[in-house]
Amino acid sequence: MGFDVFLLVVLIVAGVCFFRKLDSSVYFVASLDIFFRILTFIRDHLGVEDFSRMIREYFPESIPGVIYKYTDGILSTILIWIYVLMFAVFLFYTVRILWKKR
Repeated sequence: MGFDVFLLVVLIVAGVCFFRKLDSSVYFVASLDIFFRILTFIRDHLGVEDFSRMIREYFPESIPGVIYKYTDGILSTILIWIYVLMFAVFLFYTVRILWKKR
């Protein structure tokens, strides 16, 4: 098991235990995935090889990237559907907040 999956599991478990509520946990997981994707963009477009190597070594590209890297078959399908459902809930909460501010 690589450092990226260890980091991801520790962050998700810590976030879920810390926030306890569903909406906070969903926001945390979505924010974590967005953070990983921003780091991947910076890694690919910054052009500093040492920094890019560090990001590539210690941070995953995204949560689905980790799921597909370490699982296959039915388990990866189930985990990806859980991921998609969490982002659907995230979208619902985000739209609800935007609708209330209108």
